[in-house]
Amino acid sequence: MAIGFADGIQVLERGWLSANAVVLTPPPGREGRGAVVDTGYCTHAAQTVALVEHALDGRALDLIVNTHLHSDHCGGNAALRARWPRSLTLIPPGHAREVRRWDEDALTYKATGQECPRFDFDATLEPGDEVELGGRGWQVLAAPGHDTHSVVLFEPRHGVLLSADALWENGFGVVFPELEGGAAAWDEVALTLDAIERLAPRVVVPGHGRPFDGVEQALARARSRLASFRASPSRHATHATKVLLKYKLLEWQERELDAFVAWAEGLPYLTDLWRRYFAGQPMRDWLLENAQALVASGAAALESRDGRPFIVNRG
Repeated sequence: MAIGFADGIQVLERGWLSANAVVLTPPPGREGRGAVVDTGYCTHAAQTVALVEHALDGRALDLIVNTHLHSDHCGGNAALRARWPRSLTLIPPGHAREVRRWDEDALTYKATGQECPRFDFDATLEPGDEVELGGRGWQVLAAPGHDTHSVVLFEPRHGVLLSADALWENGFGVVFPELEGGAAAWDEVALTLDAIERLAPRVVVPGHGRPFDGVEQALARARSRLASFRASPSRHATHATKVLLKYKLLEWQERELDAFVAWAEGLPYLTDLWRRYFAGQPMRDWLLENAQALVASGAAALESRDGRPFIVNRG
């Protein structure tokens, strides 16, 4: 769904497999560069190109910008660059070397079982800088927590914050402290929420979900969620496990249950979570419990086909 709430700012609301893409073009009578902030997951790449092309309405795409390098935010980079080969790609600086040499371990794609076509970049988004996108000046601010190297973008004149996964209307993106940041990741989430509060944005465009105001209430919900996860690391580990299982199910839509669990058993990150928090039971049993929890919540269903159980995406 395309949402326009200010001249030259169009939010392509995507759901959960792909992050929202924000297309920025100069308002009438103003000079500036056409840009897209975040590009979705790779299986949606053709759709991303079509949506961005429609939103640009005949303009060229000058800049491809990523708030962070999780695959649901940068999986369309390569396809967009192929469509607009003169475009420039801007990424946060934290993983610049890893992108140059395309280290899928350091970028956490292998650990989390996600795909991302290789892309390159032309410059980095340095926190503290201002970048012109769509004829407006956007402040670049560090926003570690969900991703240690994430940034957010703030346009102070209209009070618009592109918050990526640092703040949603009902929380924030899952944190992976066992992969990056360690226990300090929770402190980073808190500091990022404090920084957003100081900005006092009028409207927030999150990485997933609709744009929203009521920022104080959203911050309160996020802080409550943060406190509950800090108090129980195993609870958050269960949450992260279900997020990764659901995400892959969004990509695949359905899989034979045995094959789905076998895939999960091979994920380094899930193996680490199991060893840290749940090694008192067999890993397969633990994964099946989490799959059953998705079914119980309505996020998945189990179907029998020729006597074999399949797990199917729902919602």
